Amino acid sequence: MSDQRPDIDRPKQTPPQPPASLADSAEEEAERYDDAIIGRAFRWSLAVLVLVAVGTGGGLYWVRHRPVKAAARLTTLSSPVVPAKLIAEIPVARFTDVTAAAGIAFSHNNGAYGDKLLPETMGGGVAFLDYDNDGATDILFVNSTYWPGHVPDGRQPTCPALYHNDGTGHFTDVTAGSGLEVSLYGMGVAVGDYDNDGLVDVFISAVHGNKLFHNLGNGKFADVTESAGVGGSGQDWSTSCTWFDYDNDGKLDLFVCNYVVWSKDIDFEVGYKLVGIGRAYGQPRDFPGTFPFLYHNDGNGHFTDVSKRAGVQVQNPVTGAPAAKSLGVVPTDLDNDGWMDLVVANDTVQNYVFHNQRNGTFKEIGAISGIAFDSYGQTRGAMGIDAARFRNDDSIGIAIGNFANEMTALYVSQGKPLTFADEAITEGIGPASRLLLKFGLFFFDFDLDVRAADHRLELMMCGMRCWGVPLPRALCPSIEATESEEEGRFCFDVQIRLPLIGRLVRYRGWLTGQ
Repeated sequence: MSDQRPDIDRPKQTPPQPPASLADSAEEEAERYDDAIIGRAFRWSLAVLVLVAVGTGGGLYWVRHRPVKAAARLTTLSSPVVPAKLIAEIPVARFTDVTAAAGIAFSHNNGAYGDKLLPETMGGGVAFLDYDNDGATDILFVNSTYWPGHVPDGRQPTCPALYHNDGTGHFTDVTAGSGLEVSLYGMGVAVGDYDNDGLVDVFISAVHGNKLFHNLGNGKFADVTESAGVGGSGQDWSTSCTWFDYDNDGKLDLFVCNYVVWSKDIDFEVGYKLVGIGRAYGQPRDFPGTFPFLYHNDGNGHFTDVSKRAGVQVQNPVTGAPAAKSLGVVPTDLDNDGWMDLVVANDTVQNYVFHNQRNGTFKEIGAISGIAFDSYGQTRGAMGIDAARFRNDDSIGIAIGNFANEMTALYVSQGKPLTFADEAITEGIGPASRLLLKFGLFFFDFDLDVRAADHRLELMMCGMRCWGVPLPRALCPSIEATESEEEGRFCFDVQIRLPLIGRLVRYRGWLTGQ
């Protein structure tokens, strides 16, 4: 039988024990592990303590040395004050129409008979001159005349009118017997002593034939056009003209503007019409351009046409055709070099600036000088022109009257030689002049403040308010006189409104000597 004795009786078996050497090794390994843990813990604790110490030290240092905030500085602000507007003190100057009282009864005749020929739109020029050297300024009115075959019954062809000033502001018509009673379709006039004999001579530009009258003295003039060689081709439409000495030889030379190539046949070929009206005066764009004339004074009563070699004949760069359509010219020394230059106002084409090269020739620099176009690079219907130092400095102002809805131009020198900018708007004459159809204009001193240290020049413009239609009296032409303030601006002051039309206008000298 099996052995069924309880386990208690069996001897207990103990597990085998590792050798003593292995136990010791394990115990040493555990001790080394514990030491490594304790070392790492000590190092981390030390690092934390160092960081805490550095942070605490830094904080204490910042607290002790932190920058002191500056006390707020409050600035007392005052409310903006609108400066008082400068109001120019414009002298009172009253203009009175004394035409009849002065004995002047001139009436311009444009010869219109119904065909609406373009030259009829042009009024004649007028010149102030002392033809008899008595110290009193006389007046010469340029007239047009009737067209061939259209002289009304009982009428005679008209001619220029010379009025003698008796020194008191009263005038007498002395045309008859003066030698000036020559019928022509006159346009402009230039007066000057071309032969240096002390007597003022007269050049009259016209449609199809210019005239030069030599002053013989004693109120007599002689027509010397043919011998002088300044009559043109006989087919020119000449307008403004001027005497000036371009080569500084002491003798007056002559520059003559020509407008467009025109004849009655050409006018009818253009056939300009307005809706509801019918035939009307044509536009200059419909007519070919021309060349101006430059005549050199040879000193013996004869002139030589030097237009081509002097460089004043400007051609269309594409077609080579004459490009000028000139209505105004003013001689002036633009760069203060002692040599006279020319500025030419052109209608619907660019204005010209002929810069004197001091060798008998000119260079056209209108575009690069800033005078050729408006501020947008467009051409305008330029007509009257004048130049003056209208400020109390060396600035040159060139004023040009333009067509309706085109502002009067005021090109002002900019300090750099031969550089100009249109300052019409900033100077106060641009917007006020836009609606007018401007013709002649000039600078003058209407309030005589030339006697003051701050004397200023004014600008007068002559124009009308409509074109190509009958002129209502309510819309009669106006002459605007403007006063230039100390800073050079202009403000409109005097308005002379009369039922008259004139294109060419100049002002020189005194009528009464007062």
